[in-house]
This record gives sequence, structure tokens and C-alpha cells, in this order.
Amino acid sequence: MTATSAAPAKNPRGRRLAALNPLEQLRAGHLPRRLVQLYVGLVLYGASMGLMVQGNLGLDPWDVLHYGITQHVNLSFGTVAIIVSFLVLLAWIPLRQWPGLGTISNAVVVGLTVDLTLAIVDRPDAMWLRIVFMTAGVVVNALAGALYIGAQLGPGPRDGMMTGLVRRTGRSVRLVRTSIEVTVLAVGWLLGGVVGVGTVLYALAIGPLVHVLLPLFTVKLNTEEADN
Repeated sequence: MTATSAAPAKNPRGRRLAALNPLEQLRAGHLPRRLVQLYVGLVLYGASMGLMVQGNLGLDPWDVLHYGITQHVNLSFGTVAIIVSFLVLLAWIPLRQWPGLGTISNAVVVGLTVDLTLAIVDRPDAMWLRIVFMTAGVVVNALAGALYIGAQLGPGPRDGMMTGLVRRTGRSVRLVRTSIEVTVLAVGWLLGGVVGVGTVLYALAIGPLVHVLLPLFTVKLNTEEADN
């Protein structure tokens, strides 16, 4: 069975995340809007990660995992993150999840935006401002994820695992995303990753937030219009 024949993932309001190969993604219509939405989402995603780092109240679960792995191997944080990304992409194969322009762009744009955010945004001393950074980071991260996933030009490696599991299991985005984040957090903590209140907030809140926001930003593609 090809990826295009797999059951599409549906959000709570019924709009589908289509299972398309990279060429079909580009031919599915509304490309200018989808490209803008993709790159706005990726920039916001990187900025949100920078805010969480500068808030210094806990990393997101995946970065807890990356840090934990660095405690056991002689590799940099960034190198570990890249290796984990490729390992996660291997998990796409049984899920019949296709990559795309967004998958490639994710690794480049998000990383550059994180570095830029860390360069121009200072780490605050006041606890109330650190809490603002942490909370804003989580909320903006969810919005950013909904934007670039909803553009349907290929999710990032980790989000692609989420959408693939949603499609294959029929479970909700909320349940699948939260399960992934909690599992990754637990493994990262056991490996020696640093956990803070921001980590717990992210792990518990990101699934429900994406579940609510994704329907608002999922672009209806021409392939769906032809089916209806």
C-alpha cells in the first residue's frame, strides 16, 4: 500500500492532514500561502525554543533527551540532536510518513532562529520575567507547530512521527503528542537530562494546545476538494 492510500489523519474538526509524497505536497495548491505559513511557523518555533532556554526554567522534553545522551557520549549537543533527528526519521518508514520541503527546512531554519534568538534576547534575572519567557515559549511553540504542520509541506522529524502515529492509530493529536513528550522526557531524565518546571509544563501542555490550534491552521488542499 502506498502512502497516498493510507488513511489521512483528521483533526477534531474533520480537516485532514493529507498523506502525500513530496511532489504531491507541492502540487496540492495554495502554495504561496502554505510557504509563508511554513516559514513563519518555523521561525516562531525556533524563537520559542530560544525563549525557553533563556527563561532557564527547564528544557523541552526532546532537549532533555539530547542533553541526557551527551552525558554518555563524547558528542556535542547539536550533533546529538541531528543524530536523533535521523533516527526518528527511520521510525517514519513503518508509519508510511512522507518527508517534504518542511522536513528539510525544519532542521535549517529552526536552528538558525534559535541561535539568533539567543544572540539578541538576554537571559532575565527577575523570576516573573523568566516565567513569562517559559510560558510564552510553550504557547508560541504550539502555535508554531500548528502553523508549519498545517501547511502540509512535510512536518519536522519529531512532528512527523506524531502525525504518522495519529494517522495509523486513529488516536487524537492530544493523546499521541502528550504520550510522545512524556516518554521522551522520562528517557531523557533517566539518562541524566536536566528537568525543570518548564519541562513539565511543556510535556503536559503541548499536546492539548496543538490539538486545539492545528485545526485552525490546517490548509485544505486541492486533493481534498476533488474528493468532496
